[in-house]
Amino acid sequence: MSDQIPMQDSTAPKSSIRAKIQAMGGFLTNMVLPNIGAFIAWGLLTALFIESGWLPNEHLAELVGPTITFLLPLLLAYTGGWMVGGRRGAVMGSIGAIGLIIGSDIPMFLGAMLIGPLGGLIIKKFDNLLHNRIPAGFEMIVNNFSIGILGFFLMLLSYTTIGPIIQAANEGVTVAIEALVATGFLPLLSLINEPAKVLFLNNVIDQGIYYPLGLQQSLEVGQSIYFVVASNPGPGLGLLLAYTFFGNKIARRTAPGAIVIHFFGGIHELYFPYVLMKPLTILGVIAGGMAGIATFQLFDAGLVAGPSPGSIFAYLALTPRGNFTGIILGVIAATVVSFIVTSIILRLDRRTEDDEKGLMESIDKSKQMKQEGKQAMGTTAAAGSTSATGPINKIAFACDAGAGSSAMGATTFRKKMQKADVEGIECKHYRIEDIPRDSDIIVVHKNLADRARMSYEDYEIIPIDNYIGDPKLEELLERLKDS
Repeated sequence: MSDQIPMQDSTAPKSSIRAKIQAMGGFLTNMVLPNIGAFIAWGLLTALFIESGWLPNEHLAELVGPTITFLLPLLLAYTGGWMVGGRRGAVMGSIGAIGLIIGSDIPMFLGAMLIGPLGGLIIKKFDNLLHNRIPAGFEMIVNNFSIGILGFFLMLLSYTTIGPIIQAANEGVTVAIEALVATGFLPLLSLINEPAKVLFLNNVIDQGIYYPLGLQQSLEVGQSIYFVVASNPGPGLGLLLAYTFFGNKIARRTAPGAIVIHFFGGIHELYFPYVLMKPLTILGVIAGGMAGIATFQLFDAGLVAGPSPGSIFAYLALTPRGNFTGIILGVIAATVVSFIVTSIILRLDRRTEDDEKGLMESIDKSKQMKQEGKQAMGTTAAAGSTSATGPINKIAFACDAGAGSSAMGATTFRKKMQKADVEGIECKHYRIEDIPRDSDIIVVHKNLADRARMSYEDYEIIPIDNYIGDPKLEELLERLKDS
């Protein structure tokens, strides 16, 4: 018992930091995700009507500038304010954002993603301060003037102080990355991108850095390579193909289904568990990512907007005129290199023991690396909460944004319950922060388990490795049959 305590203490800070970074990425994602349609609409405007577009039209091209300068940042700020402070927070965030927009020379996406939640937090704190202290009959005047006055000061602060600081920071990041581009070392970003994706930190990079920079560059030149440096589906496709041909029995059975969902559906989370099964295969996706970026650079290729989800269909839809060769070859190069490197690793790591036993051993190794999850549970048992003792009425599948892997997992599991004649149990998908409190069981990927436990430590949490054919999901199904 004494041997376990120091190990838990030493790993707990890492768990907390990673979970908090994941939560930050999830927050950014949930600001961007509801507005993806507007970003795609702007991307189509750019692809079609600018001077180098498919259907150049000077009159319709006038929509491009105001849309990216005003509409998109305001939507982000409104959504961020709503997430923190509800409708009043959304209004406050938008008021603050207009100060940023007018006071800057660049599209204020980063600023909007900061000022929106800040506005929501300010009005939320104010409302809490005056809760039950407003005299009867004065509610409307206090509510209206509080937003008006606080919003007025936030707008001035944004215009005079916050905006210039964010613009300077944005220019610094832009200069640094452009210097990397100029040296030809842009492919080195894959050393950061691919491991971050596997640890579910990709949203921090994509929504926090690449998308704002990409939109800014796309406004200037009609396309941006920043949209493809982390979202390329090629590295994941190559890895899954390698597992299809050279993986163990379980991997060969599940990888083809994961390929369809990953490459065509754009849910990249499907290949993360395969990397975690054999961590050395991260070299394959890193090499594939580098090959893809180098190819995009060679052909000066990019997209007009961020592909979300990262599906090949989204890639092709957002490819500007003259870029199809470079984009397609970039995806192919990433796939081929990732496939070759991963295949070599898998062939050199062939095991003689039973396939299923080997998979379980790799899962156990992952659990050892996640000892902090056990501490969060207050137990030294295997990761996961103690089983619910009462009847199971609601199962919540959760993920970072609540719209990708969790949606697929919930749909797949519902179908399995139907085939098994398990009725009367609700099974839906949510983002982690929105899981209903009346849920009986929470299912998340094991790399998100710590984050889930931050808010739901007393709930039964089932951490899984794979949304397709995971043994723990099969155990859960058997448990539901017997209940």
